[in-house]
Amino acid sequence: MKKPYKLISIILTMIMITGLMVGCGQPETVQIHNPGFEDISPEVIIDLSMEMVPLTASPAIFSIPVPAAPGTQVQKNKKAEIDYSNSGDGYIMVRYLEKTSKMLRVQITGPSGATYTYTLKTNGDYEVFPLSDGNGSYKVGVFEQIEGTKYATANSATVAVSLKDEYAPFLRPNQYVNFSKDSNTIKKAAELTKDAKDVYAKVGSVYDFVIKNLTYDKDLAANVKSGYLPNLDKVLESKKGICFDYAALMTAMLRSQGIPTKLVIGYAGTVYHAWINVYSPETGWINSVISFDGKKWNLMDPTFASTGNSGAEVMKYIGDGSNYSAKFLY
Repeated sequence: MKKPYKLISIILTMIMITGLMVGCGQPETVQIHNPGFEDISPEVIIDLSMEMVPLTASPAIFSIPVPAAPGTQVQKNKKAEIDYSNSGDGYIMVRYLEKTSKMLRVQITGPSGATYTYTLKTNGDYEVFPLSDGNGSYKVGVFEQIEGTKYATANSATVAVSLKDEYAPFLRPNQYVNFSKDSNTIKKAAELTKDAKDVYAKVGSVYDFVIKNLTYDKDLAANVKSGYLPNLDKVLESKKGICFDYAALMTAMLRSQGIPTKLVIGYAGTVYHAWINVYSPETGWINSVISFDGKKWNLMDPTFASTGNSGAEVMKYIGDGSNYSAKFLY
């Protein structure tokens, strides 16, 4: 018999359980004017205000990667800098160079055609963005707001990506999963997993901590603005958050232990969600988010488990994972 707590992949959703499932709304759409970059079409920007918003075995010692912008491969003009020196490690770094009060976006289109749109800060600091669409040619654009939802190109680059490790994008910090070796979140992950013997035990320890200690932040869910990004140490300290916080916190904890973990944005039916997938050396990536209780495989959901007590209606809806469809990987 397999171990009773072999969690392979865990889902975190954006639904509050009050007897009925409440929809999360739809993403915001923006218009992008991009002269010289016409083959990046206008795409969806995730409106995080709608929650409503949005290998090998784990090594014994995992050194947390520190993102860097060494400047060896750069596309730069007077407005913005795109540093893709470490594209082989699954990320690029971008910063805006001029002072502005306008909204800024970064758009990345991968080799599969999937397009990711992010908000870029205006403070001039580098931000880290993942290359999560595998090997191939990526188109990167930095866009500045003209008015309303219309944006124009500030800078662009085409980057040929050959990953040193296919799991690299899912082991490193980025704008959505922001952590470092000094983060309290990472120290807590080390504490939780110190006696764990394998990947499953580590995932189980982190999962147990989240569902037993975090509560859903209804006030934040009702008032969070578009462009919201999780502050993981704040979430850990307050022990509450929206589903995006749940997913990012668990992703950071597991990545810091050398476990490839995907933060996934997608749909359960027509409802917008966030969840995570974890890599196991025995089974690889499993996308139907399941756990094994010693008798049968079940779908588990930390947000549901912590707010809905894993009731019969919740588990019936979750079912075998067929209601869930992934759209973005971070």
